[in-house]
Amino acid sequence: MPTSDKLQSAFELFDAANQKDPNTETFEGKVFAKELLYAQRMTAQLNAFAPEASEALQLTARCQHICRWEIARESYDMNREGYLRWRQALKKFHAQKAEGILEEVGYSTELINTVKFLLEKKQLKKNEETQTLEDVVCLVFLEHYFAPFAAKHPEDKTIDILQKTWRKMSEKGHEAALKLPLSQNSLRLVSKAISS
Repeated sequence: MPTSDKLQSAFELFDAANQKDPNTETFEGKVFAKELLYAQRMTAQLNAFAPEASEALQLTARCQHICRWEIARESYDMNREGYLRWRQALKKFHAQKAEGILEEVGYSTELINTVKFLLEKKQLKKNEETQTLEDVVCLVFLEHYFAPFAAKHPEDKTIDILQKTWRKMSEKGHEAALKLPLSQNSLRLVSKAISS
């Protein structure tokens, strides 16, 4: 996948912002800022899933959760309505953060607007790039975050989350998901979720 100088500069600035995440995750014996690791996983998954992705989509994948820790989940009511309001606030926040960095790098207003459109997940199932981004988000969740999630929650809740995740994905996303290196337990839960 060819990379432009602007793309490289934007990645570096996105990563520098995410490096400030006070939350950490240990992966393969190394400690990472949580959102930095997530961003790198998003890029790796996009490169595997859609190697011809546009520059706008590459940028969006890398800044999907930029500075996410700055808006805590606890700052909204701990119910479904609060969760949905938090998610909406995050989309706008990520779009704003990304816009500032992309302007600094010198991207056009048109490209910046495309990245913001994608970050806000507009026209899911209708817009091909929005759908590709959602597929990548779901694949990263399934590969890296699903097993720890499943270990903390009852099976019925886990199955429900899997079914919601599956519904957001395309056929191509489903095919890629079934090829992920999942644990035996994760595979069992995925099979159960998609067969019921």
